[in-house]
Amino acid sequence: MSEEEDMKHSMERLTQELERLNTHRFVTLHNTPWKLLGFQLLRGMAFGLGSVIGATLLVSLLVWWVAQIEFIPVIGDWARQLIEQIETKN
Repeated sequence: MSEEEDMKHSMERLTQELERLNTHRFVTLHNTPWKLLGFQLLRGMAFGLGSVIGATLLVSLLVWWVAQIEFIPVIGDWARQLIEQIETKN
């Protein structure tokens, strides 16, 4: 093959790949800036909600675990006070 034929073949393959990418589901769903903005907004809200729920569970388990430690008086008293404050607010 000559260099010119190689270039032509490469351009044809590149064109086919570009056509395939343009018909991809993600591109067709988000082909306008408003759709893309809405999708990213919902994605961010879901990530934020998941982070808050996960952190809440993790911190509550940590506080519960620390409250079980009675042999360290300072930490045990602090955790007990924290649990009492949380329970009185609810």
